[in-house]
Amino acid sequence: MSEILTDNNNKVHVENMNFYYGNVQALFDINMDIAEKKVTAFIGPSGCGKSTFLRTLNRMNDIIDGTRIEGKVLIDGSDIYNPMTDVVALRKKVGMIFQKSNPFPKSIFDNIAYGPRLHGVKDKNQLMEIVESCLIKSALWDEVKDRLDKSAMGLSGGQQQRLCIARALAINPEVVLMDEPASALDPKSTLKIEDLVNELKKDYTIIIVTNNMQQAGRVSDYTAFFYEGKLIEFGATGQIFTKPNQKQTEDYITGRFG
Repeated sequence: MSEILTDNNNKVHVENMNFYYGNVQALFDINMDIAEKKVTAFIGPSGCGKSTFLRTLNRMNDIIDGTRIEGKVLIDGSDIYNPMTDVVALRKKVGMIFQKSNPFPKSIFDNIAYGPRLHGVKDKNQLMEIVESCLIKSALWDEVKDRLDKSAMGLSGGQQQRLCIARALAINPEVVLMDEPASALDPKSTLKIEDLVNELKKDYTIIIVTNNMQQAGRVSDYTAFFYEGKLIEFGATGQIFTKPNQKQTEDYITGRFG
């Protein structure tokens, strides 16, 4: 089934993708175009393949033995699974935020400066500019500007997750993948993450996996519904939530299963 947006300003193009863990097929014939500088949400019951699919977009599944992919994944027209692809450069371009915040046991400053230093930035003033800019973008600057030298482990869960977003932004990605970024957070912290997503899409293409249907409705421009490794339906979020084309989508969204 082809699920291609009519938006010509697409960042990611996925064509006839199948994905395997060893002999077990996890994704079946996925076709999708993801629009630039929009938020695309992946929804579906646990184990439906949405996080697996998310990780194919920056080749994070490569680190798992025995995985195999068929089909094409193009970002800006380049096939990221071409043998000549520089995976380090790909992951600089396509950043990732995980479900559980994972700050390094370092200072707040060093957490954010880590990536730029790895990519050759040594100048202290330049590093400070990057740290400040990314903390502002992640709505954390006012809360931590007076304790940049303190351990990131002393931050609250919500602050740690925003720090991880700032850290991902520090290497200047174009696409930001978020795998249930608010699932471990309280409602207030979740709202801050959602507000942040809405701000960040002005500059970044954001793809978010969420098990929270209301969250998908609030933050995304487009929504993809996955079930048992298949893309059942994909379209504008308003349409998916109010007039889905597939009964299976409607049954999931209205809580009849899941």
